[in-house]
Amino acid sequence: MPHSTARRRTRQIETLRTQFAQVDGLPFADILTAERVENAMREERASWREEIYTPLLTLWAFLSQAVSPDGSCRASVARVLAWLVSRGEPPCSPKTGPYCKARRRLPESLLHRLVRETGQELHRRSQPEWLWKGRRVKIADGTTVSMPDTPANQAAYPQSPSQQPGLGFPLARLVVVFCLACGTVLEAAGGRYQGKQTGENTLLRTLADTLDPGDVLLADRYFGGWFDLALWQQRGVDVVVRLHQLRRCDLRRGRRLGPNEHVVTWPKPQRPDWMDETTYRSLPEELELREVRVRVRQRGFRTKVLVVVTTLRDAAMYPAADLADLYRRRWHAELDLRSLKETLGMGVLRCKSPVMVRKEVWAHLLTYNLIRAVLAQAALEFGADPRELSFKGALQALTTFAERLLEATEETAADLYEWLLLTIGVHQVGDRPDRVEPRARKRRSKEYPLLTKPREEARKKLQQKR
Repeated sequence: MPHSTARRRTRQIETLRTQFAQVDGLPFADILTAERVENAMREERASWREEIYTPLLTLWAFLSQAVSPDGSCRASVARVLAWLVSRGEPPCSPKTGPYCKARRRLPESLLHRLVRETGQELHRRSQPEWLWKGRRVKIADGTTVSMPDTPANQAAYPQSPSQQPGLGFPLARLVVVFCLACGTVLEAAGGRYQGKQTGENTLLRTLADTLDPGDVLLADRYFGGWFDLALWQQRGVDVVVRLHQLRRCDLRRGRRLGPNEHVVTWPKPQRPDWMDETTYRSLPEELELREVRVRVRQRGFRTKVLVVVTTLRDAAMYPAADLADLYRRRWHAELDLRSLKETLGMGVLRCKSPVMVRKEVWAHLLTYNLIRAVLAQAALEFGADPRELSFKGALQALTTFAERLLEATEETAADLYEWLLLTIGVHQVGDRPDRVEPRARKRRSKEYPLLTKPREEARKKLQQKR
């Protein structure tokens, strides 16, 4: 490789890392190392003829697009153009075509790999005080994302059947596994919104390798089926879920542990269609599980009773109050998904083909992990828990400081980074577990009528009136 090309690649890697405040030698700030990027590029075969939009520059532009307020390709190209000109390099075209073609050349596996590696690395290096009773807890939850209504997207991810053709948008289902300690994305899986074997629990089974023996899986009641619990227990993974709505808890049965908890036996159901006979025979004939009834008392509301089911049967090591508190923290998955969909704009995707839609999802997840790395660094610096710091505040600070970090000298970069951490560290989120807000808007939007027919038909009707 020519010396000038190697120097150019090094400069582009550092630009990518500086965008997300990655500084060597600081804890959690070297999640996206130059070596990791180089290895991923090589092993995922992300290489093409050295032009302006190299794989590295394209990756940087793609990720910076995910943190951009409008998320447009035009703004991303303008950012690349300004960066090239400021460094005396040949400028790129202000048109978006070359950039979009370069994005299409980026392997989906490259983005997926970087999401997985950055998430696992940050999870592995979580501080002991961030863990739950010394255990690593991983939260699973599902959501949906929409995308442009193109024929290709509709074929891969059909819209909801409750909507008329031409009036809805394609939907994809996602299941994401988060680290409870630091909030990073460990792995994700996607598929169609509806259809056979497209549910959230099915997608989570494809991510079984994400959970290691000794982990604790925290999830809602949709993941609390007998076979899911048995399969996780077989892998050495403990589970804490809410009791499924089709099951009933009778505390008069089983082995009583306290006034609101007992150990009960669930017999093995018949083999489901999705499970092969060999796997079915390998599972035990019954599961011994602990059920804990939790009363949630909130002023001004009726007392809510829920039942938590877990494989953690040791009441002395895992008291009922601790399990109730842990299940309450499952809500962090909802907040993490909100950060992805609302703060980073992943809820409504922009790409017009299924392949690019998937790349766009991975780009958002990777961006999210890199922001989480900066949050972890700020939490460590100020003795806080990463969950106590504002994700949106971190994003706002990072996007503001990134421009100055890209221009900074080696001496001023260290000061800028310290002030960045200070800016993030002071924006702590208050403890509001019982916060209640009406699900209504005070500011009215413009009163346009709803589109009740396909846009092409509506457009033709308007043209006929002229």
